[in-house]
Amino acid sequence: MKKVFAFCLLFAAVMASCKRGADVPVSGAMDTDSLCGPKYATGYQVRDSAGVRLVDVGKKSHFALVRTAETAVPDGYTKVQVPIKSTICMTALQLSNFTALQAHDVVKGLTGTKNLFDEDILRRVKEGSIVKIGMEGNFDTELVLAANPDVIFISPSKRGGYDAIKETGITLVPHLGYKELDPLGQAEWVKFVGMFIGKEREANELFAGIEERYNALKAKAGKVEVRPKVTSGEMHYGTWHAVGGKNYLAQIFRDAGAEYVIDDDETSGENLEFEKMYALAADADYWRILNSYPGEFSYEALKASEPRNELLKAFKEKKVIYCNMRQTPYYEIAPVMPDVLLSDFVAIFHPELMAPDYHPTFYHLLK
Repeated sequence: MKKVFAFCLLFAAVMASCKRGADVPVSGAMDTDSLCGPKYATGYQVRDSAGVRLVDVGKKSHFALVRTAETAVPDGYTKVQVPIKSTICMTALQLSNFTALQAHDVVKGLTGTKNLFDEDILRRVKEGSIVKIGMEGNFDTELVLAANPDVIFISPSKRGGYDAIKETGITLVPHLGYKELDPLGQAEWVKFVGMFIGKEREANELFAGIEERYNALKAKAGKVEVRPKVTSGEMHYGTWHAVGGKNYLAQIFRDAGAEYVIDDDETSGENLEFEKMYALAADADYWRILNSYPGEFSYEALKASEPRNELLKAFKEKKVIYCNMRQTPYYEIAPVMPDVLLSDFVAIFHPELMAPDYHPTFYHLLK
């Protein structure tokens, strides 16, 4: 709980330091001065046309954001009157955008609260102002309708189950942040959400700060002469799920001045037999693990889960980098804090680049 409390203080300080922009007008043409398209995100594009904000998501979804319902929009675009007043979030990544923008009032539904720490969200769920609509593939349509969302943000390539809610006529907006391969690209979806909820200026300024801090530390780490090797993941149900060389986490490793053991892999993730992973990771200097272990995780627990784990160099030298999702709001807020994730890894790989009293937020060396 001390870790959670410390995190809350840190996050509050980060949010307070973000300069708030002027409120976006609720009627008339879109505020063209606030238009700031993505620099790193590849899943959406933005442009203005005759006072209408045109947003293309992927190749198949096109939305026209307007201030008044009477505004005409181009053919092929779904009209969305903004700012929206209510929505449903399907993933913790989506929710992180609303938390970063201090916009919980807009969230009226979630799929669940597992591994959620935010006291405000939990209070709203308890009071009933936010409903739990069920997991993907098994939505409760009545609860979806009860939430009365203007739009629903979805993750279309996950388990699905959207056919039923499509029949409600509610506009479904794909949020593809989970597909981004660049840490800053994933975080930049906060600007996407900002356009829909009337906090575009705030989102732009928030992201600009994240970008500045991330790139400044990346530049420092890029000058190191020695780059340690790092592996990631662990055995589950007979296979080792490893992030691929194109995964955003592999990019953070590189930006933190390290080399990922499967850097030449062109996928975002794959499942490997232990023997194959051992051939790649046996001599890795560090080993990153993220799980939801019930209690205090330890080297003894890591060995108990798979006896062969003790064969890895990082295990022998006690250089396991660890984050427990039961103790830390990782998926809840880390997507919009890649600069903090980067700081945690740099502090481990190259502590000389960080302040002596640096305290990690998500990842630390397992003792």
